Amino acid sequence: MAEVESTVINTNVKQKDPNEALVIAVTTRAIFNLEEEHQLFLTKGKEEYVKYQQVNEDKPLEQGTAFAFIQATQFVNEKLLERNPEEKGLFDVIILSNNSPESGMRIINSAKQHGVSAALIFQQEVQAPCTQLRVVFDGDAVLFSDETDRVFREKGLSEALEYERAMEAVPMGEGPLKAFAMHLGKMRKKFSQENSPIRTYLVTARSGRDMGIRAIKTLREWGLAIDEAFFMDGAPKGPLLSQIQPHIFFDDGLHNIQGAQDIGIPSALVPCNC
Repeated sequence: MAEVESTVINTNVKQKDPNEALVIAVTTRAIFNLEEEHQLFLTKGKEEYVKYQQVNEDKPLEQGTAFAFIQATQFVNEKLLERNPEEKGLFDVIILSNNSPESGMRIINSAKQHGVSAALIFQQEVQAPCTQLRVVFDGDAVLFSDETDRVFREKGLSEALEYERAMEAVPMGEGPLKAFAMHLGKMRKKFSQENSPIRTYLVTARSGRDMGIRAIKTLREWGLAIDEAFFMDGAPKGPLLSQIQPHIFFDDGLHNIQGAQDIGIPSALVPCNC
């Protein structure tokens, strides 16, 4: 809906230090199910769309793909504030919308109704709510840089394995989601392992035997504690993801995203810099 003016909605009432808060921006179509309304805009135009939203502004929207993820971040905030009422290292979720102020009232009302304070997320069926926030990261080109992927693409598997053996003691470069993972890790350290409202996973195509050592050493060098790490050795990730049931799965491969979608796992594609 590019023709409609942009608005930013943030219904959080607690002031956060922007240097400490972890800001997450989510589009309205990710957090609420607006597919019917979007089709109305495409087929009948802005005027009919605005009129429909105004007539229905007190009717809460249904939950969308990212709703359970955002709900879990708010649970983490609650637990952090229970532990320390002055806590500033919280999630700060904002909802990004292309709606005009006239039609955006329904978004604001829906956010209030659901208690929402608020990578490319793919449309998916809504998950059942769960309190503990579960996040799964791919390795290369997501948590880590794509340096080994580049060697593999240019020279093949044997050269990539040789490269990893030669570089085993050298931490890998930072990937696009390293900072996000580090911030989650910082939040997680404020709780005991048994009572943490956050659980993180590494699910990588690397093999544990030949390419896992460097990944583990890199995480250790960064001081990033991952709850569970799985080295799939090229095997499909879908069956494992179905057991983990994460709120969000970050990967740079469309085939892995598709596999996750096929089993109902909300997924986000991390654009490749290659």
